[in-house]
Amino acid sequence: MPFPAPGVTFENMKHTRTNRGLWSWAFYDWANAGFCTLVQTFVFAAYFTRSVAGNEAAGTALWGNMMGVAGLFIGLGGPVMGAIADRTGRRKPWIAAFTALCIAATTLLWFVRPDASWIWYALVFACIGTIGSEYANIFYNAMLPGLAAPERMGRWSGWGWSMGYAGGLLCLVLALYGFVDKNALLPIPHDNALHVRATMLLSAGWYLLFGLPLFLRTPDTPSSGSPLGRSVREALAQLRDSLRQVRNYRNIALFLLARMLYNDGLTTMFAFGGIYAAGTFGMGPSEVIIFGIGLNVTAGLGAAAFAWLDDRAGPRKVILWSLAGLILPGAAILLVRSKVLFWIFGLLLGIFVGPVQASSRTWLAHAAPGELRTQMFGLFALSGKLTSFAGPLLVGWLTLAAGSQRAGMSAVIALFVAGFLLMLAVPPVTKTNIPKETP
Repeated sequence: MPFPAPGVTFENMKHTRTNRGLWSWAFYDWANAGFCTLVQTFVFAAYFTRSVAGNEAAGTALWGNMMGVAGLFIGLGGPVMGAIADRTGRRKPWIAAFTALCIAATTLLWFVRPDASWIWYALVFACIGTIGSEYANIFYNAMLPGLAAPERMGRWSGWGWSMGYAGGLLCLVLALYGFVDKNALLPIPHDNALHVRATMLLSAGWYLLFGLPLFLRTPDTPSSGSPLGRSVREALAQLRDSLRQVRNYRNIALFLLARMLYNDGLTTMFAFGGIYAAGTFGMGPSEVIIFGIGLNVTAGLGAAAFAWLDDRAGPRKVILWSLAGLILPGAAILLVRSKVLFWIFGLLLGIFVGPVQASSRTWLAHAAPGELRTQMFGLFALSGKLTSFAGPLLVGWLTLAAGSQRAGMSAVIALFVAGFLLMLAVPPVTKTNIPKETP
């Protein structure tokens, strides 16, 4: 073994390598954000509903159904995939496989022309890309406890989320002003929406380029040496046993239920936020995009700022404070009539979006038993996807019944309140694992 340079200890060298691995791990959030912002939220989703489907109402319904199918695959398959990885040990091969799947599907979306004959092609590959992205995140999240010390997991989780918001923001700005805008930097023809479709190549390239540091610099959990076939059988048996014995982990089950509620609120808020801004406050497309950029900025800043607080006060308190920070400005947004006040309360609300997501990851990283950690993050994905259709349905039904978007969006606040009340019953965690409770 070579000797360290004068004044440099082996401990310092180890610390440097660990930090390099953690920053490379956090950078994967930046890479993944290219798919989330350009495909799932702002560019391709809007292009599909307006130009491919040809009818925004029908296109929105088709897109929602596709996301529901993807959510079902993620929710049901996530825990199984996590359980298999817990048996095989290594996470990075799984992340690589599902990242490659997402990148390939995103690249193939470039071929989608603004014609209804491409509807099913677009839906299939958008669904595959979503499944690949979410499955990769299951194994990515499960790497955190093996990389960061327990007393530092909160800040690293928060920094990862904030990097995701920053990456998504930069990728969105690059797509809009480099490809889509009238005066875009790249002179891409607008025939057959080539300028919009080219953003899919940007998304795929972004994911590929910025995902590399994780694979090159972040250490992985050692392989268990268990053959894949035996790992699959053991994983399915373990998963069945875990579901039967869920009462032994009732604190985790209660947390996942609470997260399911408030995460549905977040999902619905993002899905309908632009619609609400346009319909209730008369904001045009450019205003809605600028408002979305502002939300990404405040959410990223909030995730970074609260990362330190997570380690000091504990993830449970940060979740509760963040939910309160979502409930109060959210209720104000439903009451105000001024566009200026909408901007103020909306950007204030954005500050608490990142912390509640980052601290949720931290709570489970602390609480999950080491031998079941990836499986628990599979259940974490399940709690975030299984009922993701409920919030949008509630908003639609309430809006139709009351004839008011304000009444419809009250469902979001109700989901936040329900999640807050359940989180009050979830105990804090201060150690890497909490022991199983006696049935």
